[in-house]
Amino acid sequence: MTPLRTPDACFDNLQNYPFSPNYLQIDDNEGGELRMHFVDEGQKDAPVILLMHGEPTWSYLYRHMISPLAAAGFRVIAPDLIGFGRSDKPSERSDYTYQRHVDWVRALLLQLDLHNITLFCQDWGGLIGLRLLAEEQHRFSRTVAANTMLPTGDHHPGEAFVQWQQLSQNIPVFTVGKIIAGACVKPVTAETIHAYDAPFPDESFKAGARQFPMLVPVTADDPAANANRAAWEILSRMEKPFLTAFSDKDPITAAGEAVFRKMIPGTKGQAHTTIIEGGHFLQEDQSERLVEVILKFIADTATN
Repeated sequence: MTPLRTPDACFDNLQNYPFSPNYLQIDDNEGGELRMHFVDEGQKDAPVILLMHGEPTWSYLYRHMISPLAAAGFRVIAPDLIGFGRSDKPSERSDYTYQRHVDWVRALLLQLDLHNITLFCQDWGGLIGLRLLAEEQHRFSRTVAANTMLPTGDHHPGEAFVQWQQLSQNIPVFTVGKIIAGACVKPVTAETIHAYDAPFPDESFKAGARQFPMLVPVTADDPAANANRAAWEILSRMEKPFLTAFSDKDPITAAGEAVFRKMIPGTKGQAHTTIIEGGHFLQEDQSERLVEVILKFIADTATN
């Protein structure tokens, strides 16, 4: 495995992203190591809020949420998935598998020895985070799922996802910032688009971003299908509080919250909400509202 590393200068002077970088060395599953970046704000002994991003974003997505959550008394950790942000970017698409992504984030949980975690997950942050919730459940206290899923390939993923998958493979230049802007409701500034492009100086850095859509299980015999079915077996018995906060204007995950509410016992009696005027990247559109939802959910379930 040959990882690429985005030059630090690419991240200079990003708007509204004042956070100091933190790094871990993790096993690349081929006998080498990869450097994973994460934001770590708040007191180290405080309860943890883990903010998991997806495709093709990075921890910059949470820039308006990190400081308010830390100020409320939490340790806020926002990792950059391998292939994204300030984390290393293996150069070959074959380097990326669903299982490796799960294992790479698991390495962060283990090295930091995180417990009492409130998980907030969106997009691929849920495909990875919900697997870890099932497989490392003793580390988690509660979950907020927003515009995400845990597919097994047993059901059609929906036409909007199929169209996105085809687009992601066919466009000659993977314009990360513009793709993200196009999936938001509110206008996205040129400075913000630049920040989303910053991790990718050229197309060679985008192997992970290109491959991610192809790793979503869409057939029953997908390599990740059985592991996801096993995760659902655990989640379908899990009583830990589980809240859905999907947005109202995301065609990719529309109505996906119903699956979680039907299948996971911990959703019963929770104050599920719809984030109004939110696109797929609802953290961009409605960050203040999401902070309110997370903090109220923690307060409401603190004795559970």
